[in-house]
Amino acid sequence: MISAWVPVDDVLLSVYKQPKNQFKMASTALRRLKWEKFRFLNNLSKRKSSCKQNHTRTICQRKTNQYVCNSQLVLCRTFHWTPVCHELVQFKLADIGEGIREVQLKEWFVKVGDHVSQFDSICEVQSDKATVTITSRYKGIISKLYYDVDDIALVSTPLVDIETDADSPGTTQSSSSSSSEMSSSSDDEHSMQRIRGRKVLATPAVRRLAMENKIKLSDVEATGKDGRILKDDILKYIEDPSVGKQEKASAPLATPPAVTVEPSKPAPVVSTTPIQPRISLPVGKDHTEKIKGMRKAMVKTMTEANNIPTFGYDDEFDMSALVDLRSKVKAITDEKGVKFSYMPIIMKAVSMALTEFPMLNASVDKTCENITYKAVHNIGIAMDTQDGLIVPNVKNVQSLSIFELAAELNRLQSLGLAGKLGTSDLSGGTFSLSNIGAIGGTYARPVILPPEVSIGALGKIQALPRYDNHGNVIKKHIMCVSWSADHRVIEGAYMARFSNLLKSFLENPGLIMLYLR
Repeated sequence: MISAWVPVDDVLLSVYKQPKNQFKMASTALRRLKWEKFRFLNNLSKRKSSCKQNHTRTICQRKTNQYVCNSQLVLCRTFHWTPVCHELVQFKLADIGEGIREVQLKEWFVKVGDHVSQFDSICEVQSDKATVTITSRYKGIISKLYYDVDDIALVSTPLVDIETDADSPGTTQSSSSSSSEMSSSSDDEHSMQRIRGRKVLATPAVRRLAMENKIKLSDVEATGKDGRILKDDILKYIEDPSVGKQEKASAPLATPPAVTVEPSKPAPVVSTTPIQPRISLPVGKDHTEKIKGMRKAMVKTMTEANNIPTFGYDDEFDMSALVDLRSKVKAITDEKGVKFSYMPIIMKAVSMALTEFPMLNASVDKTCENITYKAVHNIGIAMDTQDGLIVPNVKNVQSLSIFELAAELNRLQSLGLAGKLGTSDLSGGTFSLSNIGAIGGTYARPVILPPEVSIGALGKIQALPRYDNHGNVIKKHIMCVSWSADHRVIEGAYMARFSNLLKSFLENPGLIMLYLR
């Protein structure tokens, strides 16, 4: 705010000289100011009086004080200006699909004061189904963050406030309140802010380890590919301050003491004093944490599965022929950079068996009044991750080759370990398999994933003695298989016939050629 006694002529001149973005006075206001000057000069000749300082003072019939000193007109005017108005955009968390209403904020890629452009990463959130990176739709400056790391953010609530120009791209696309961007910074400054906002590469397990030890990932030196932070990097960062002490403490143990053989001594007298029980000291404190993310989805799914009347069926398959087949083709797949396991062959055989037994590739509604037979075979593979059990599925197994199945499995496993599986990878399954053999399991009782009606668990392949048709003991590669099915719609004999057909495919891989389409 500026209040001053200034000459009218100087006022008019100064107004015209002001930059347009600071003083925007309408032309009508300027004309009115000139007209008041004319009226005042016209009345000056009619009414005058002398002051004690021998100056001529004009008495004006106005509430605004107006004076003339040395025949110069002076007006008392008040001028006011404000900075250029910007729009403030409340960037809200959009609906990411699948009925998700809340997410956990895993990491911020920006902070207050950072410049962002369209499609720049703002944060990473995790729902009970997938991990999603949120990108900006606006170009501007971050003015406020509404959540801290690990907070639960609700859909349709603000994530950040962004100051952006009114004519900035993306401003007109928002139905919420908007922001305005201040003057753009230099190229060097912008580059530095982009570096600070760059995403830190780390798996969910590494992020959890860093969070539990209150370590900022930006402070850890990355040794992985493309700047990825590994678990060893976190452990090295934790242990680094005490490395010297550990080395000094372990130094005396480097050389073991010489052993001296002494003659045998008589047995010592056993003391009759009762031995005092050892008092166990506490090794830690209990702590409670909220169930969230993938584990929250697992709680919901397993609770629903508990209401399904389930029966089990177990068998063992002779995988000797399949072991020989894999050893012959593995070299070819290795040359193409595809990790080839038994699972792609098993999945293809399962799909061919499901074609003959379509009721196992179906789903039922919650009231179990309708059963839907699925036209596609989207076979899910259960994965054990740091964030809980997830079951991504391979789409259209019936239409893919075994080599294509291997490549798709590699993709899902990589995304699953990194916690980057999308919603499309985790939804739409029609049949599921659990490879418990990968962690050394033999038998299991898998739990059905609603609304599916069946699931299988594959044990490890182990060399065991078995009798052949002539009564001779021979070495065979045996895999134990466990099935679970919804007994409301699946009979035990139906599951047994399905298992027998799959067994014939895997024990005689040549039969697969007869059923290929």
